[in-house]
Amino acid sequence: MADITLINLNMLFMRYGEEIERELHVPLGCLYLTRALESAGFEVDFRDYQLCPGDDPFNMGVFLDFIRQPAPVIGLSCMANLLPFTLLAARAIKERYPDRIVVLGGVGSTAVEDAILQRFSSVDIICRGEGEQTGPELMSQLTNGRELSGIAGISYRHRDGSIRHNPDRPRIDSIDDIAFPAFEKVDLKRYAGYGMMTSRGCPYLCSFCSVAPVWRWQSFSRSPKSIVEEMRLLNCEAGVDLFLFQDEFFVSGKKQVMEFCRELSSSGLAVEWKAFGRVNLTDEDMMRAMADCGCLELRFGIESGCDAVLQRIRKGFTAAEVLALIPKAVEIFPRTDCFFIWGFPFETMDDFNQTLFQMVSFRMMGARILPSLLSLLPQTEIAKEWVPGSRLEFCPYLLPEFVFTGHEVLNGGEVEIPARYDDYFRLIMDNPRHFHRFLPHRSAGQRFAQARTTPSIRLLPRPRGERRKR
Repeated sequence: MADITLINLNMLFMRYGEEIERELHVPLGCLYLTRALESAGFEVDFRDYQLCPGDDPFNMGVFLDFIRQPAPVIGLSCMANLLPFTLLAARAIKERYPDRIVVLGGVGSTAVEDAILQRFSSVDIICRGEGEQTGPELMSQLTNGRELSGIAGISYRHRDGSIRHNPDRPRIDSIDDIAFPAFEKVDLKRYAGYGMMTSRGCPYLCSFCSVAPVWRWQSFSRSPKSIVEEMRLLNCEAGVDLFLFQDEFFVSGKKQVMEFCRELSSSGLAVEWKAFGRVNLTDEDMMRAMADCGCLELRFGIESGCDAVLQRIRKGFTAAEVLALIPKAVEIFPRTDCFFIWGFPFETMDDFNQTLFQMVSFRMMGARILPSLLSLLPQTEIAKEWVPGSRLEFCPYLLPEFVFTGHEVLNGGEVEIPARYDDYFRLIMDNPRHFHRFLPHRSAGQRFAQARTTPSIRLLPRPRGERRKR
């Protein structure tokens, strides 16, 4: 028997009427952790729930069949959208296998560790932050029946019933020293999306974003040589010729990007790639160098066309800078993505109209426009400011896109919740302390209603396939 059964619960699963759309992405986080655990001498039974067959992976019987005969320790990894399902899955595991230790990891539980451990007794331990060092240390203590008090980066339920939070673990600052993911644990050719990590963290103070606080506002980058070496491995092993650099801080500076472009160009690899950019760190010279070595798509988080909103969310650039850069990007790259957010609690209709005008303008230029309703993620400054004592409500027709779970059915601009999932969404509504990311501020709903009744404004659903990738 393996020492740990590690399950990836991150899924891109959408229902459009009677049709189901799912994208399989290589589960990087779990495979990094698997590599670290096996390098430390532990046997990992890795299972990717993305590969669960059938059209209802949220049926708990299906899930329990998928995890049959698990190891003594079961690790569950999830992002924000599937945290409710993951907690229900943990409860089902404990009912079926009461002697197993359930460990929760991934960004989904970040900043709500205490609330989860108090409310959901089926979760024994939550790992915070990077797992490459915490995972092996935790498994060593669990295997030998030792005390957990000395393990940095975990929150747990003590044997006396108390909830304990050990100090944070220092960040891993030498990203090149992290071994490549355990790609041999999966059939790489089954996946449609091949993400890569080129950096970890972001130093910017954007108040709505969870990336920087999750990584404690520290950013560390891999060397261009290390990145290209992994690209070569995936190209040779699985024929991968299109990569998505998943981290938001690939464009951490012109010197880093230009060095990467030179390294990739000299490698001889015939590959293409996509990346996220940042308006105030990107210029025309850099973009042309990126396009010349295979960059097909550059994605920008613009968020708002209103300077007052940009300043309040501490975005770090102005609408004028955006207007100067995006037309150049559209000219250089086959595709330029512009992400926007609406529904800030303090956003007025005039602010929204400025954003709408910018979205329309960029779309006419040829950019792809991807608007999302604000999600009050618990790690963010905006959530800390507005959630306590605020007016939040669950609106089945007004769910932030980042927390679509796959239970919903999307019909045009309407969102329907099948009756068989009532208990699932009741869990969310009954536990706003844990799941306020699913609950928009009431003012967003009021502005949505106003926009829908204003002749000059139409909030259209995003075309299929244009959901922001995780």
